[in-house]
Amino acid sequence: MKTILMTGAGGGVGTHLRRELAGRYSLRLSDYRKLKPAKGETFVQGDISKISDMLRATKGVDAIVHLGGYSVEGAWDDILSANIIGCYNVFEAAQRNGVKRILFATSNHAVGFYRRDHVIDHRVYIKPDGRYGVSKVFGEALGSLYADKYGMEVFCMRIGNVNDAPIDKRRLSIWISPRDMAQLVTIGIEHPEIRFEIVYGVSNNRRSWYDNSNATRLGYRPQDDSEAFAAEVLAREKPGDPRAETYQGGTFVHVEAVENPAPLPQRRARKAAAKRTAKSKVTGLNKARGRR
Repeated sequence: MKTILMTGAGGGVGTHLRRELAGRYSLRLSDYRKLKPAKGETFVQGDISKISDMLRATKGVDAIVHLGGYSVEGAWDDILSANIIGCYNVFEAAQRNGVKRILFATSNHAVGFYRRDHVIDHRVYIKPDGRYGVSKVFGEALGSLYADKYGMEVFCMRIGNVNDAPIDKRRLSIWISPRDMAQLVTIGIEHPEIRFEIVYGVSNNRRSWYDNSNATRLGYRPQDDSEAFAAEVLAREKPGDPRAETYQGGTFVHVEAVENPAPLPQRRARKAAAKRTAKSKVTGLNKARGRR
C-alpha cells in the first residue's frame, strides 16, 4: 500500500479526502494544528513555512497531496509565508528526499479574471483574481520547473469548491463532490504517465465554465452534477456585486480579504499583524512628511 503525505490535512478538502481515501492508502497527515489520526493514518505536525518540518514530513513517502496553505484572499505577508515560501519548501523537500510525484492543490482563482460567459481550458493564459490567485500561479510555475529540471511528476488541480453540496449560484459552476475529488486525486497518484498536468477540480456540472478535457484524457469520469441542487440554490440567491457577478472569481475580484476558515498559528499571526502595524506607522509618517 502506498504511503501518501497530505499537507493541510486538517482543512476542509483534507477532511473530505481522508474519509474518501480511507483504506486505499496509508495516509501520513501533516498540519500545523494537532490532528488525531484514524486507523490507517499517521500524523506529523509541521509548518510548511519551515523547510526542516517539510524535510521530516516528506521522508519516505510515495506521493504528496499538497493542500496546505492560506486558503483565501488576504494580507500579502500571510500568503507569502504559507503559499509562496511554504509551497517552495514542499517541492524542495520532496526533491531532496526523492519523492517523485506531487499533487498540487491550485485553484480556480488562478484564472478568476476570466468572464463567466467564457469557457476556458487548461491552456489559457493565467488571469489571477487576487494575491491568493497569484500564489497559486506561482505554485503551478514551480511545479513546471521541478518537472522539467528535476524530472518530478506534477499534477496540478485547479480546484473549484469541494463540498457535499454547492451553496450558491457561483458554486453551481465550480463545485466538486468529495467522491469526484477523491477520484481526481487517485488519478493524480496512480496514472503512470504524469509529467506535468493541469486539470480542473470540478464535477460534471452542466453550468461549468471549464473544458476539462485534459482530465478526461487522463481517465477522469466525474459522477456528480451540481444541477441536482440548482433549484434550491437559485431560490435563495440574492443579487451580488456586479463585478463579482461578471467574473469567474466572484468576490475575490474586488475584496482585499476573505475570512480564513483555517486561521494561522497564533505566533505567526501575531508576527504578521506586527509587521502590518509597523508598515502602517511608517506609511503614516511618510505621508505626514509629504511623501507618496
